[in-house]
Amino acid sequence: MDSRFPFVDWFRNSSPYINAHRGKTFVILIEGAAMASSRWDQLLQDLALLHTLGVRLVLVYGIRPQVSAALEAEGIEVERVEGRWVAHRGIMDHVERIAARQRLDIEAHLSLGLPNTPLHGVELTAVSGNLVTAKPLGVRGGIDFDHSGEVRRVRSQAIESLLSGGNLVILPPLGYSRTGEVFDLDAADIAQHVAVALKADKLILLGESAGLHDDDGRLQRQLGPAQGENLRQQADPGSELWRHLGAACEAARHGVARTHLLSWHDHDALLGELFTRDGVGTMITQNRYEQLRQAVLDDVGGLLALLKPLEARGMLVARTRERLEHEIDDYVVIERDGMIIGCAALHRFPDAAMGELACLAVHTDYRRGSRGDTLLSEVERRARRHGFTQLFALTTHTTHWFFERGFELSTTESLPSLKREAYNQARRSKVLLKSL
Repeated sequence: MDSRFPFVDWFRNSSPYINAHRGKTFVILIEGAAMASSRWDQLLQDLALLHTLGVRLVLVYGIRPQVSAALEAEGIEVERVEGRWVAHRGIMDHVERIAARQRLDIEAHLSLGLPNTPLHGVELTAVSGNLVTAKPLGVRGGIDFDHSGEVRRVRSQAIESLLSGGNLVILPPLGYSRTGEVFDLDAADIAQHVAVALKADKLILLGESAGLHDDDGRLQRQLGPAQGENLRQQADPGSELWRHLGAACEAARHGVARTHLLSWHDHDALLGELFTRDGVGTMITQNRYEQLRQAVLDDVGGLLALLKPLEARGMLVARTRERLEHEIDDYVVIERDGMIIGCAALHRFPDAAMGELACLAVHTDYRRGSRGDTLLSEVERRARRHGFTQLFALTTHTTHWFFERGFELSTTESLPSLKREAYNQARRSKVLLKSL
């Protein structure tokens, strides 16, 4: 029965993620355009919610649109080289002033506690400081970048101490040198260096783009750093996408498990990405978010949950926990963020040089795509490795799916003797055979 309150079901389904995120370290970049939008208040409320759920937060914020507007109002022309400002003293005056004002604005919003506000009753301490040291970009290609700099070092122990004390750490797009100078830094570069230095569990980049899409407009939910780098080469140097992809790929290569590219325009982006299985944006990771692998005993519970609905509909023969445990070495599974969403088994009949493709199943929410073909290909590969020349399957519902993949209709006489003797006449399953 559906709940009268849809959010209750969502809340129940999100509980594994609430537990998984508690005590974890997230570095979140929010670009300056978001701070100037009507979404700003809600973004801060979402951060406060994460904080109350036990997530250790570092917030890096951008100020580019605000500084650009101030410079334009003053009639100050800016020289840009590959997306970076040549930050002379006149520009830095605006950068420092706006960065300080934005930090104060963030702290003020995170201090709201009136009864009619979402942060009522939330005790949240936000702190900042000289936590990022910088060095000048110097002279490159004959151009002196003046006060434009890059990250030299992140004071990770100091940040860890602040996070352990229950604080939310705020970092402006500035860095401080050992000579006492202040440098203009790229906010995405700061976020990446901080995430790597803290060995953060997640780096989250909130910008204009709602993830990455392929040529057909489909959202690409997961990419490796090599794929991300290829897409970066197609972006305009210095653009937000170019900067974000650079930060995401570098973070992935240096041990940050997951970087998420999200749009701050999306009202549900941050919480939707963190508390639903499929998310709403693109994730850059060295580790496979969805993987095909050998099944292990710990997967039996997930297999039972996957197979039960199909068994109830008569599509699969019911399998007990004991049987699955006994045959676990025959199974391969597709795991998606800790959930078993597909499986198949290869039961071996070496005397007949045949293998049985059994228990091929994909979760109803994930049948779009080619997961069934992936499982079939893996079973065929394993069958060939065992020296089998034929693969057979018994089915009551999916005959045409097998026909489309090279299987042909056969009879029980073609089955290995042990399987023929165990054939269930009541089910009247079709016998399908494929030569390998």
